Amino acid sequence: MRQATGTTGERSLSVTEPQPQRRLRPHLTRRLVRLYAGLALYGASSALMVEAGLGPEPWNVLNQGLAELTGLSIGSVSIVVGAAVLLLWIPLRQRPGLGTVSNVVVCGVAMDATLALLPDAHALAVRVPLLVAGVLLNGVATGLYITAAFGPGPRDGLMTGLHRRTGRSIRLIRTSIEATVVVTGFALGGTVGAGTLLYALSIGPLAQFFLRRFAPPAPGAGNVIASGGPSEAILQR
Repeated sequence: MRQATGTTGERSLSVTEPQPQRRLRPHLTRRLVRLYAGLALYGASSALMVEAGLGPEPWNVLNQGLAELTGLSIGSVSIVVGAAVLLLWIPLRQRPGLGTVSNVVVCGVAMDATLALLPDAHALAVRVPLLVAGVLLNGVATGLYITAAFGPGPRDGLMTGLHRRTGRSIRLIRTSIEATVVVTGFALGGTVGAGTLLYALSIGPLAQFFLRRFAPPAPGAGNVIASGGPSEAILQR
């Protein structure tokens, strides 16, 4: 009986010890899929708003203006601007994660790829649905890549970093920065329109809904969403 008990104990030990590692691998894989699916969808949804021609989200007003000025594609400009914003993290002592660096590259590439595939939209009956779909899918994308918990995007990290360093509300910081990029982008030739306003008014509720929809049930992952800066930055637009 002792031998059976000892054997059972050894077997249970050998079976139970590797289980956390076995569970971690599919969990990590799901998070990675969620991250890159979210970032690709974010870039594609931004492309839909740009193609609609009714006004993209604030940062793409700036990207659009710089693209007009430099002759680069809007996706390439998005990558350059994202990298420049990331440099501003250094004095703010923000630490980028895999999601941060991936955000810079994947969103820009996905935007250019989607714009290359989309036919020109001239009729308002086509442009309005493109805009609405872009805003909605952008909310889905936001929920996906933030709940993957691999680090905030460069712009969200800049805003939360400024919030920590200055003590100002995230709402004030985000509004101030996005107003600045919209004005600058418009001055450079970017498009500001109903789509820009629609995005500003709807992305908060949409992001909140999809963050809750995609939040992992595990206590640890749930805490990431509850206490993470990027979700707070988006929800308090």
